[in-house]
Amino acid sequence: MSDEMLAAGAMQLSTAGGVAELRLCSGDSRNALSSAMWTELRRFAKGLAHDHDTRVVLLAGDDTVFSSGADIREFASVRAPGATRAYDDLVESALRALEAVPQPTVACIAGPCVGAGASLACGCDLRIAADDAYFMVPAARLGLGYDSRGIARFVRVFGDSAARGLLLGAQRCEAREAHAQGVVHRLVKPGTVIAEGRRLARAMAGNAPLTVRAAKTALDALARGEDGGSEALRRPSLDADASADYAEGLSAFEKKRKPQFRGR
Repeated sequence: MSDEMLAAGAMQLSTAGGVAELRLCSGDSRNALSSAMWTELRRFAKGLAHDHDTRVVLLAGDDTVFSSGADIREFASVRAPGATRAYDDLVESALRALEAVPQPTVACIAGPCVGAGASLACGCDLRIAADDAYFMVPAARLGLGYDSRGIARFVRVFGDSAARGLLLGAQRCEAREAHAQGVVHRLVKPGTVIAEGRRLARAMAGNAPLTVRAAKTALDALARGEDGGSEALRRPSLDADASADYAEGLSAFEKKRKPQFRGR
């Protein structure tokens, strides 16, 4: 396992067994996201494009809080009049870089998942949450304008009705409710979300990476309204069918052993 502290110690990156785990660890601010953290997230996500060793990405805070939102302490400078557009562009570029990661991404959500933290969770493919966690977007209580690109992300994940409750009412959405809506893919007991997330990530890391990447490419394109029958979308799955991993999967099935996929 390798560990690296990022964003002046506000984030920790650990890699082991095909899983890259990025932890928010700015405990003094309850994992509030600073502009430096958004910049680091963007750099990290872009670096995964050609990383064939990483098969799953795990994002987490700790077992009590995912993120209390944006770091409001720096708003007087980074969101001052005239600087808001640049700040919003930074956040959006980081989230789009995360969404473009070819590996599946999993958010482990404990406690508050608020504002920018909720945006971060919505930028992941899967969300696992403690059953006492909650989502909230308190922008209406602060008087700040929420970027329409971020609103589109909430609508895509929560659906129109629930997104209206979050943004117009600044209402809490409990994890149990989010699970019923399909926003949260798995509920776990409080205090276990990181352990359960790691267990899920390790299992996913054993899957065939070419198959997973092909599926994610298609899912993302279909969510954008693209034609599922296009050659560009079919090609990754055809490449997986022609891969050595496919032959390995068939051989392992016939011999009743665990397959060893290599991503080629």
